[in-house]
Amino acid sequence: MRTLILALGNELMKDDGVGLKAGRILAEKGYNVLEVGTDIFKLSNYYSGEERLIIIDAILSDKREPGSVLHLAGEEVFEKLKAEIRSAHFMGAIDGLKLLMAMNERLAKAEIHFIGVVAKEIDLGMELSEEVKNALPKVIELVEEIY
Repeated sequence: MRTLILALGNELMKDDGVGLKAGRILAEKGYNVLEVGTDIFKLSNYYSGEERLIIIDAILSDKREPGSVLHLAGEEVFEKLKAEIRSAHFMGAIDGLKLLMAMNERLAKAEIHFIGVVAKEIDLGMELSEEVKNALPKVIELVEEIY
């Protein structure tokens, strides 16, 4: 099954860059990775019919410890990562993905996986917190199991 890894985040905002850092590690290992940063709509220009998408991104949670890794699959991705939509300028990545899926039949049929890492610090800076940095090997391992 052809798989595309989507690396999300903003590497200028500390832990928010974890998806990009994980994506670069995976790309160096030869995996099919697309860095979308904070613009999920880049997917529409680069999607070539892969049957599986693996999304890696930082998440915020009051219920989980920083550095915790969360894996969601299928409809669970959309149910558990709902975000309030105020305007298109504030649309979250998962809401954007849902919109792209509505416009592309092949994408709508793709198997979706989301790997989130609970952020400790979202602030100006390029370094990951120790907790999030220590989660990277688990993220890589999980992606390799799914891939």
